Amino acid sequence: MSTANDNSIKIVASNRRATFDYALEERFEAGIVLTGGEIKSVRAGKMDLRDAFVQIRDGEAWLLNAYIPTYDLATGFARTAAQDGERRDRKLLLHKKEILELARGIERKGYTAIATKVYLKRGRAKVEVALAKGKKLYDKRQAVAKRDADRDIQRALRERY
Repeated sequence: MSTANDNSIKIVASNRRATFDYALEERFEAGIVLTGGEIKSVRAGKMDLRDAFVQIRDGEAWLLNAYIPTYDLATGFARTAAQDGERRDRKLLLHKKEILELARGIERKGYTAIATKVYLKRGRAKVEVALAKGKKLYDKRQAVAKRDADRDIQRALRERY
C-alpha cells in the first residue's frame, strides 16, 4: 500500500553559493554511504555542503569536505565514528556509466564536480552532484547586477499595483 508521501522529497542541505561561484551544467543523483549517527544528524537537518566536492578514485565517487556534525543522542560506535570524521570522505553510490560520465567531465579543463544539495527521498539520503565550471569575476558581477535589476523591477511592479 503506497501513500502520497512515498515520493516526497525533503531538502536537508543546499549549497547556495554553488550557483554564484559556478555555472552548473549536468546533474546527477547519488546515494551516500553514512553511519547510523550520521544519517540521524542529516535527518535533523544538520549538514553543511559549503566546501563539498566530488572526486573519482579507483572507479568510485567520493564526497569530500562535507560537514556532518556528531549526533547529540548517538552512543557507542555511532558516536565514536561520527566524532572521528565530521569531515571524512564519504562514498557516493552511482551507476558505473554515471561515474564514467562524471570522470570525463572533470577531466575537461576548468570543470569540477560539486555537491549542490542533500535531500531525503523515501527515507534515504541522496546527494545532487553537478558538473560545474568556475565563473570568472566579471560573470559574478553580471549575475549580481541582473539579480538587482530583477529585484528593482519586481519592487516597481508591486508599488504600481
